[in-house]
Amino acid sequence: MIKKHIPNFITSLNLYAGCLAIYYGFRGDYELVLLFVLLAAVFDFADGLAARLLHAYSPMGKELDSLADVVSFGVAPGILVLSMLTQSNLPYWVAFSGFIIPVFSALRLAKFNIDERQTSSFIGLPTPANALFWVGMGYSFSKVLIANPWYILAFTFILSGLLVSELPMFSLKFKSLKWKDNQVQYIFLMVSILLIALFQTNALALIIGWYILFSILMYFLKSKTS
Repeated sequence: MIKKHIPNFITSLNLYAGCLAIYYGFRGDYELVLLFVLLAAVFDFADGLAARLLHAYSPMGKELDSLADVVSFGVAPGILVLSMLTQSNLPYWVAFSGFIIPVFSALRLAKFNIDERQTSSFIGLPTPANALFWVGMGYSFSKVLIANPWYILAFTFILSGLLVSELPMFSLKFKSLKWKDNQVQYIFLMVSILLIALFQTNALALIIGWYILFSILMYFLKSKTS
């Protein structure tokens, strides 16, 4: 039946958008990198939604999804970091640090595929969130980062560590529309809306930063109460 191939087709669009993001990353066009990684994220969400609605789950679909995510949310931000570092005043070989991102993204995705704990929340930073942080930084703050490349390196190592960490991070999946069941999600969304109102198109990286900080805060609060 045709419908069983629809999720895989959408996943392929994710992969294709990721390839375009890589191409424009090499060209230093960070606006288009942002656009195509955002499109990849939309397709990444849509393929899972389509699989649930059509009851079209398959082992191939799961593997294809991970392969697409490595490209769109691992290689693409890695190339963006490579591009920014090559424009800095650091030795040329330092730019290869950008390839740490796809390596740790692949490790993160492999871990996610065999970790049965990550059904309603995440353990470690999701690869799409990491990619959105980087494309947001490239779009909004590339000049600052190129002038201060040590920030790029610091973010690269910190976020790559978070990808494979044991830090619990909440999902945006809503159990219901009730405040009591989704307090964390509602607080996150309200602050995110405020960031968008204040910073508009420059808010993306700040929203991901807020997601990370809020997850860390919730982890410590739960640790103290348990």
